[in-house]
Amino acid sequence: MTDQTPIRRALLSVSDKTGLIDLGKALSARGVELLSTGGSAKTLREAGLTVKDVADITGFPEMMDGRVKTLHPMVHGGLLALRDNADHVKAMEAHGIAPIDLLVVNLYPFEETVAKGADYDTCIENIDIGGPAMIRAAAKNHGDVTVVVDVADYDKLLGDMDQHGGATCPKFRRKLAQIAYARTAAYDAAVSTWLAGALELEAPRRRAFAGELKQTLRYGENSHQKAAFYTDGSNRPGVATAQQLQGKELSYNNINDTDAAYELVAEFDPAETAAVAIIKHANPCGVAKGATLTEAYQKAFDCDRTSAFGGIVALNQPLDADTASKIVEIFTEVVIAPGASDEAKAIFAAKKNLRLLLTDGLPDPRAAITAYKQVGGGVLVQDKDVGYVGMDDLKVVTEKAPTEEQMQDLLFAWKVAKHVKSNAIVYVKGNATVGVGAGQMSRLDSANVAASKAQRMADELGLDESLAKGSAVASDAFFPFADGLLEAAAAGATCVIQPGGSMRDDEVIAAANAQGIAMVFTGMRHFRH
Repeated sequence: MTDQTPIRRALLSVSDKTGLIDLGKALSARGVELLSTGGSAKTLREAGLTVKDVADITGFPEMMDGRVKTLHPMVHGGLLALRDNADHVKAMEAHGIAPIDLLVVNLYPFEETVAKGADYDTCIENIDIGGPAMIRAAAKNHGDVTVVVDVADYDKLLGDMDQHGGATCPKFRRKLAQIAYARTAAYDAAVSTWLAGALELEAPRRRAFAGELKQTLRYGENSHQKAAFYTDGSNRPGVATAQQLQGKELSYNNINDTDAAYELVAEFDPAETAAVAIIKHANPCGVAKGATLTEAYQKAFDCDRTSAFGGIVALNQPLDADTASKIVEIFTEVVIAPGASDEAKAIFAAKKNLRLLLTDGLPDPRAAITAYKQVGGGVLVQDKDVGYVGMDDLKVVTEKAPTEEQMQDLLFAWKVAKHVKSNAIVYVKGNATVGVGAGQMSRLDSANVAASKAQRMADELGLDESLAKGSAVASDAFFPFADGLLEAAAAGATCVIQPGGSMRDDEVIAAANAQGIAMVFTGMRHFRH
């Protein structure tokens, strides 16, 4: 194993040609011989560079539609041979194998091909074989060989070479080798995941996970925890793909809460109505629809003004100046929206610490996504909760049926409850939350917490009666006993939406009838842990 041998021979074979010509020119200027394949060789030659075809090295032309071109001892021997191993050197001399000191490869665009919805055969043809094989060979032999798989590392490569007389240092090569193995692992993960989907395997025997670093974080949930943020390549609109226009760097908790906020507000079609969700510690403290974003924000804010302080605000329509002016009246951590007007941006610019994130759209709340949760010794995998309930799915189970207005509030409350930590109870009136009970150990406690919040806000607003008076109530799972429903009725609720399915449904229905409350069953629950 050698430490500081100058790079004299490089193999460049890339699918993404970004920066290839500049890299080729820089390497050539440093006296490096260039080997290449197919389109990469053509691009380099057209730029006036001298390039030797791999086919001239192997003695075999590219064949089988390019499937076979680098899988040859002349290539892999040049990558794998240990320069300080006498037997290896002897074998190289005997077979005319020249060392390859630098490998620059990025892979066939398999992930992009799948994302475009290509057919099965097209996806198969975009599975790279020779590329990963060369990358793994070069990375294994990083004591002698430098391997680069990301365009972002081209300049770093040249900089390291300049610092070490045309060579690269051992630490840099080790770092690049780690990146290389992570890339091939992510590539294989994408292929295996796609195949599992194509085969409609709900639980494949082996499952691979991969991500690309987006941001190193100052710390995790708490200051003593280390953390980082990785993207999965899905390009789902949200915090992972948003552009941050201003404000401090996002923290672990900012990212988690912003994701919760945007996924919730996406439940409301922007073509139908403006909607705003205010999140604190991953739970909504206020959600509302309105004729305008400003109206929706004010209604959401009036659900729980105390909790809204220092919260995350998500909008389902582009941020406008009037709404921006309202938001900056209190301290807000993050605002995320599908766009913003220049006037709104100017208003936010005066609040340097306010983070503004803009996306290209809203996430599809019904798109199939795989969700993961780590547990000791393993990972739980499930489909993301994309369950949907519409008017036609509701079953009236009480003597009294909800009015049309109550039905609208019930469906609104149900959408919000889906995004509240269980046990969840949500009070809604006029398409706005007026009380949210989240994460309590009993449904009775959640109903009580939500009712107390509704009363407290009524007192703060100078109202004569609780905001819960005349409200619709959603429970994310069935009432196991009548006590939770009775608590909601005592707070002033007039109608309830819940999954049903309890062995005591008859008891709960009877209690609702006795209170003169209308109740509908969804047949679906929304546990969120």
